[in-house]
Amino acid sequence: MSRTDERAFKLAFIGSHGVGKTTLCYGLAARLKARDVSLEVVDEVARRCPLPINRGTTCAAQSWILHTQIADELLAADRHEMVICDRSVLDNYVYLLLAAGRQPALEALVDAWMATYDLLVHVPILDGPRSDGLRSTDPAFQNAVEERLEKEIARRGLSVLSLEGDDRDAWLAAVEEAAWSRLRPAQLELL
Repeated sequence: MSRTDERAFKLAFIGSHGVGKTTLCYGLAARLKARDVSLEVVDEVARRCPLPINRGTTCAAQSWILHTQIADELLAADRHEMVICDRSVLDNYVYLLLAAGRQPALEALVDAWMATYDLLVHVPILDGPRSDGLRSTDPAFQNAVEERLEKEIARRGLSVLSLEGDDRDAWLAAVEEAAWSRLRPAQLELL
């Protein structure tokens, strides 16, 4: 089934690794599916990358991740009215920036693709990263990613919903309300 006649609403959770983006993705998906929203979650692509990630990443690895992220988002958007992304292409690019600096060939692609997100939700660091068998557990690296991401958000003038406090249930409710307010059909005013 193709939805080429209509553009999907696309939301991305952004932030460093180990901050709870995946948990929020699936929590939001469950809440919106209960409201009969047709959606797909685009999982974190780095988990499938056959090349080195974390501090040992390379231009090739991050390019693979970035392009695979875009491909996964295109496919999901063609099939559903909403796409919830566990990261954005900017998150992926930040790891490349830390490893190898700006890449002019990818810079324009990242800038253009960031315009396709309808809502960016920034998840802050509350705790150090936990071991998941894949991501770095070094808090200094987690903070370096977060700081660079914040600089890139400011440099690009991106509008983000920044989650505050440490009540994750409140975060989920805030994101659900922000997404639902943009998704729900316009209500007819009663005379």
